[in-house]
Amino acid sequence: MTTENTKCLIIGSGPAGYTAAIYASRANISPILYEGLQPGGQLTTTSEVENFPGYPEGVMGAQLMEDLRKQAVRFGADVRTGIITKVDFSNRPFTLTSDDGTIIKADTVIVATGASARYLGLPDEQRFSGLGVSACATCDGFFYRGRTVAVVGGGDTACEEAMYLSNLAKKVYLIVRKDYLRASKVMQQRVMTKENIKVLFNTQTRGLSGTEFLERAHLVEFAGTDNEKELDIDIDGFFLAIGHKPNTDIFKGQLMLDEQGYIVLSGHDQSTSVEGVFAAGDVADPNYQQAITAAGTGCRAALDAEHFLLEHQS
Repeated sequence: MTTENTKCLIIGSGPAGYTAAIYASRANISPILYEGLQPGGQLTTTSEVENFPGYPEGVMGAQLMEDLRKQAVRFGADVRTGIITKVDFSNRPFTLTSDDGTIIKADTVIVATGASARYLGLPDEQRFSGLGVSACATCDGFFYRGRTVAVVGGGDTACEEAMYLSNLAKKVYLIVRKDYLRASKVMQQRVMTKENIKVLFNTQTRGLSGTEFLERAHLVEFAGTDNEKELDIDIDGFFLAIGHKPNTDIFKGQLMLDEQGYIVLSGHDQSTSVEGVFAAGDVADPNYQQAITAAGTGCRAALDAEHFLLEHQS
């Protein structure tokens, strides 16, 4: 087995990982970055990104990530295809193992493995991804001005996304599996009193259809009861708001995680529960989950790692 040493290992790509690599490289830390199973992160599955600063005409998600990657490589980051399969944060330098068996001894680690949107598991969800199906209203809602959309979920996130979309779309269906909303009372009141939002309680999505783009959702009301009824709605957009799963399985027992599995930060910087290990992006952010906030925390994590190395240099 090959063993390597590095001052900084970055796990994961996307805005957080690539930005961390840019800053770490410019600080002459010579980071190694493993891109993970989805190089570029979630943005590579979206279409046009219009809210990332510096792109006044918008930019395709995959192109944005490629630009960030090239910038990191330009400054000397060692960007590698592959995944980290094992970590040991019990002693520093930390010991990590890649999928090709390489053992890396790292003085600092930046975790930027992101979070994955939860999907319903419908056969056509991936088929219409970027063609009507989205897991981020803030990212893609603009494209549905004056159109009809649906949001799936009954919590605060779903209600917030429905409210956001209601200011853009002509009509918003809120598809709720139960006979009540789990959202806060304030959010419930806002949704229920918004004229262009229609809440469909006791309703589940059975399928999606369309030719090139999404055209309709196939629903069932009161599934499994004597009152079961099929219902089709014509929609242009289908937004999933049933939560995200942080990609932290490999860090269980190594880092402090919250009840949802997100990495817990120290509060004043990007430090985790282990000195010398930092986290950036959606993996430690259950609230904002935007490309620009992920990039910002990637910058912070790299600066934190740089300061840590300066303080602990022999």
